[in-house]
Amino acid sequence: MTKKILLAGGSGFLGESLAAFLSEQGFTVVILTRGKARQSGNVRYVHWDGSTLGDWTREMEDSWAVVNFTGKSVNCIYTQENRAEILRSRLDSVRVVDQAIQSCERPPQVVVQAGSLAIYGDTRDVCDENAPHGTGFSVEVCQRWEEAFFAQKLPQTRKVLLRIGFALGKNGGALEPLVKLVKNNLGGTVGSGKQYISWLHVDDLNRMFLAAIEDNTMSGIYNATGPHPVTNREFMAALRQVLGKGWAPPAPAPFVALGAYLFMKTEPSLALTGRNCIPHRLTKHNFVFHHTNLEHTLRDLIN
Repeated sequence: MTKKILLAGGSGFLGESLAAFLSEQGFTVVILTRGKARQSGNVRYVHWDGSTLGDWTREMEDSWAVVNFTGKSVNCIYTQENRAEILRSRLDSVRVVDQAIQSCERPPQVVVQAGSLAIYGDTRDVCDENAPHGTGFSVEVCQRWEEAFFAQKLPQTRKVLLRIGFALGKNGGALEPLVKLVKNNLGGTVGSGKQYISWLHVDDLNRMFLAAIEDNTMSGIYNATGPHPVTNREFMAALRQVLGKGWAPPAPAPFVALGAYLFMKTEPSLALTGRNCIPHRLTKHNFVFHHTNLEHTLRDLIN
């Protein structure tokens, strides 16, 4: 009998990538989705609403692990309504997953929560897991999210939270819009260009999730990012190099803000802020990165 892993809210870019990876490793994968129940290849989709108990809780029984990706995308304008939903969707899913696990006779041995490096705020200082938190809305969301995740102790279920960086992968995710900009000769430095991008290859991220699931010595908080963060200026230069593009005009912060609100319909701070994070605890666990060179990683994903 193969081991079953539940991916709560796993129908987005990172969840689908992890589902494919785990299926290749021989696991049975069930995605909890707000969409319709269905079967796609080796992955089964089960409907849930992300906030209340229901028939989906049967999937929790005898599952080996749960990975929770649930939460409204932060890629939006931070209206009062969107702010409320960003926070509510995260807190509700953490609460209901805990409730479902508590109702199990044979609960999963681990629950892995997908978190965010945004908790460190906008900083150029090197941030390991013990670095001070920043300020602002995104930081407050992360803090309340993490507090909710660790608030409830589950006697038979280990808890791991991965603060995920700028995950690079094919066919979607954070890289796709940047590639489009560069192809249209708009891939210059964004804002000051000094803001850091803590990047990692999605394949390494998938292996981090698997390590958190399989290694019963892992618990608590880990920075899920690569070992070599770069500035926005360095990242965009590498991307232009890979795509065979020369110099491109920079985008000053006021123009970025205007374009974010008018055309991208998103918050400009997502492009204008950054953080310089390192995976200190994963390194201590002897995690081996397969992708540490940015240009090689971009060539692998784009070409």
